[in-house]
Amino acid sequence: MLVSIPEAGLLAVLGYGIVFSGLAVLMVVVMLLGKCFTMKKAKKSAAEPAIAPVAAPVQAEIPAAPGSAGALKMHDVPPKTAAMLMAIVADKMGKPLNELRFISIKEVK
Repeated sequence: MLVSIPEAGLLAVLGYGIVFSGLAVLMVVVMLLGKCFTMKKAKKSAAEPAIAPVAAPVQAEIPAAPGSAGALKMHDVPPKTAAMLMAIVADKMGKPLNELRFISIKEVK
């Protein structure tokens, strides 16, 4: 079967149109599913009661510095390295260090 150039062009355009419309439908389905899951997550988090964080015991002899967020647990990390990590995180986030709360720092081996 021989197909002329205009017929081949029409078939190509129809093929591209079908593929792109299928991709558009798939994009809409994925976007709707994403919104559905985010709404479910928001409802679930709103339904759960807020759990009050338990404050770590602070040593009585050493008062906390002004602006500090509490105790920090360091697992196999020297204080100098912990201080550098906290400074790097604060810099990358663009927030002052006193607005961040670090609970623990642990070296991953």
